[in-house]
Amino acid sequence: MVGTALLLVLVPGMALWLIADPIQSRAAFIGSICLVLWLTEVVQPFVPTMLLVVGVPLLLGPLGRQYGLPSVMAWAADPVLALFVGGFALGTAAHRHGVDARVAARIVILSRHRRRLLLALVLTGTAAMSMWMSNIAAAAMMLTALRPIIRSAHSDARFRTALLLSIAMGGNLGGMATPIGTGPNALAIAAASAHHRITFLSWMGFATPLVVGMLLLVYVMLLVRYRVAGSFVHEQPAVEAGSGQPRWVMAVFALAVMGWLTEPLHGVGAPLISLGVATLLFGAGLLRKDDLGSLDWSTLGLIAGGISLGRLIEQTGIFAQLAQQVDWSGYPRVVLLAALVSVGALLSALMSNTGTAALLIPLGMSLAPTPSTAVIVALATSFGVPFTISTPPNAMAYGEGGITARDLLLVGLPVMFVGCLLVTLTGSTVLGLFGFP
Repeated sequence: MVGTALLLVLVPGMALWLIADPIQSRAAFIGSICLVLWLTEVVQPFVPTMLLVVGVPLLLGPLGRQYGLPSVMAWAADPVLALFVGGFALGTAAHRHGVDARVAARIVILSRHRRRLLLALVLTGTAAMSMWMSNIAAAAMMLTALRPIIRSAHSDARFRTALLLSIAMGGNLGGMATPIGTGPNALAIAAASAHHRITFLSWMGFATPLVVGMLLLVYVMLLVRYRVAGSFVHEQPAVEAGSGQPRWVMAVFALAVMGWLTEPLHGVGAPLISLGVATLLFGAGLLRKDDLGSLDWSTLGLIAGGISLGRLIEQTGIFAQLAQQVDWSGYPRVVLLAALVSVGALLSALMSNTGTAALLIPLGMSLAPTPSTAVIVALATSFGVPFTISTPPNAMAYGEGGITARDLLLVGLPVMFVGCLLVTLTGSTVLGLFGFP
């Protein structure tokens, strides 16, 4: 707390002292306070967003109408938020009707008592669920379904550790594959929207192969390091009875995915489809009034704040002016990307990946103003996975017992290094194949 208090005094104070322009100094003052609060996580993630909404009109509003409350509220009301509303509604409905636990239990049945197959199914199954819901929900429901097997694996500590690590890494990596999988993806889409429209299908087109490759790397590392082989004693995971109609939830989910993937054909935007999905779930009674409070409004507030901070930086031109102070033309683009990617992964390994993306995406767009820069930085923040505190799935897996911080480090560090190297060296080329400048 003392360190956070010092940061809250020193960083905003330096912004006021070092920046002469009154608009930019006040914007940096507000933005630095929000970033310190986000990155240190000493308050709820939506609190800095509320501070931003109040502080910008209060301090900058007298200096220009574009900083008044209507404008600031418009910054936060980005269509990208609607994508997450639909995804969170689907995740809540899946949990409410027992779909999540059934999927996890089915994975165990399909393993046919074979450890290697179970490990592969758990890793890919957790990643697949993390694509469409929060990584916390994906990891939690897989841990719940597999808990009988995890507990019975005490006699083989290596297999237990490998299973827990597969859940953690699957939850961490799966979210990169879709626009709704994790907060940084939303910030990248919002930042790139002024230059290039990113569809749901195009995002999956370039991100899914990356995720598949990283999952394969994790699988091989787990097999080799923990010598996973042989069979296990099968215990049917407990599945709570659903309170509604699981098949109807799956039908709505299928319609949502079809709508998202066929966006180029029908022209209806993915955010609008997501709102329609949420409307259908509530309208059909698959979700009730009480379920509205179960949606992850805290994360939505964090994403809205990150988008608003990016708009503030863009409007005031802080990073653009700082970038002009250095002749970046002498540096190859790959060097700039390497620096942004490395810093993004390291910061997100210790702090919120969405908060890190909110800081680095505007900076990256100032240094290399192309949509691909925003996407590459967003993907980099999802590779910050080597520590127990790096992500909620890591902490949840660690909390089950049977894995150490060293286990997470020895798997997470290669994932971070290889992932950062891949997006730095090939990101621009791959995105160019999908029409991203």
